Amino acid sequence: MAAAWAPAAAQADPAATRHDVITWGASADRVGDAVPDHSYRLIVHTSVGGDGLRIRLSNAFGDRPLTFDSAYAGLEREGAELVPGSNRHLAFGGARSVTVPAGGATYSDPLPGRLPAAATLVVSLHTAQAAGTATGHSMALQTSFAASGDHASEEGADNWTERIGSWFYLDSVTVRTGSDTGAVVALGDSITDGWQSTTDLNRRWPDYLSRRLQSADDTSVKGVANEGISGNKVLADGAGQSALNRLERDVLSHPGVRTVFLFEGVNDIKAHTGVTAQDMIDGYREIAERAHGAGKCVVGATIAPFKGWSEWDPAAESVRLEVNEFIRDSGEFDAVSDFDRTLRSPYDHERILPFFDGGDHLHPNDKGMQAMAGAVNVRDLTAC
Repeated sequence: MAAAWAPAAAQADPAATRHDVITWGASADRVGDAVPDHSYRLIVHTSVGGDGLRIRLSNAFGDRPLTFDSAYAGLEREGAELVPGSNRHLAFGGARSVTVPAGGATYSDPLPGRLPAAATLVVSLHTAQAAGTATGHSMALQTSFAASGDHASEEGADNWTERIGSWFYLDSVTVRTGSDTGAVVALGDSITDGWQSTTDLNRRWPDYLSRRLQSADDTSVKGVANEGISGNKVLADGAGQSALNRLERDVLSHPGVRTVFLFEGVNDIKAHTGVTAQDMIDGYREIAERAHGAGKCVVGATIAPFKGWSEWDPAAESVRLEVNEFIRDSGEFDAVSDFDRTLRSPYDHERILPFFDGGDHLHPNDKGMQAMAGAVNVRDLTAC
């Protein structure tokens, strides 16, 4: 990693040729009680490179205004230690601090210099008077760090002794890049969130897809945002707001999004709440219609097999098969990625292939995650 941010490339007409694109994202949810006078050093892995980096701070689930009095962005050297000279102060409307209203979010000012693609970015924050409910992303599958007091400006690791497995308050990172470059947002549940993939190695299926896109010559989609929430459903709130209820905040509000990749539904089906295939189809149609109305392409992914999971039964399997038939054949989506066929055993189509099984018969392991990303036709991400 370079010791400092690279200078931004000169642009003849920035207004006409450049736009903001999301390079990293994580769905906002409740993550317990807010802690006053606490710092967070959040480790995230970006996708597309660009200049003018901005972060978005979320207080979506807070019940009172929240002030951030210190915010920095740097590059990771190892763990909580930063590359010397890389930690840069982030401003908000030219000010050093910002107050985010309850239920709101705010972007930082653009940061001069260029962030390379696939960077390990470190965002450090301090909240002096935090209280009430904290907003963040619980299952990060990434080790980040916390500390008492304000240590956001420090590049060393000495004071960052608390290891945490969640991201607090940060819900997206954007960069400015060519106007022909876009992003795909993966809207999903725990499989997209990465459960059963290896922590700290960025082996969720959207991570593998990002690596493919950075080196692909046949697509202009380079940004990837992972908006999965473990336990999430299409229709009902519970583990996070439902996909229907969070679509605007977690997907459509992000800049540069060209494609919505919808891979969700197994939690609705296996919950035995009486959800029918038609209920699911109606939910998918609404998501597709709203995304299309916002000018986005929509890729639908079939629901993967889960026989062997404790909540599986023939009735749930029947709903899964009917829903998958709709996803494949209805024409509601601009393209389809058939994760069911990618992951299922050739000997029992109701089960994940053992080679891809993370051990619980529902969540793929690293090899399964890689196979899913490999099954995506990257040209389908610009299918509309």
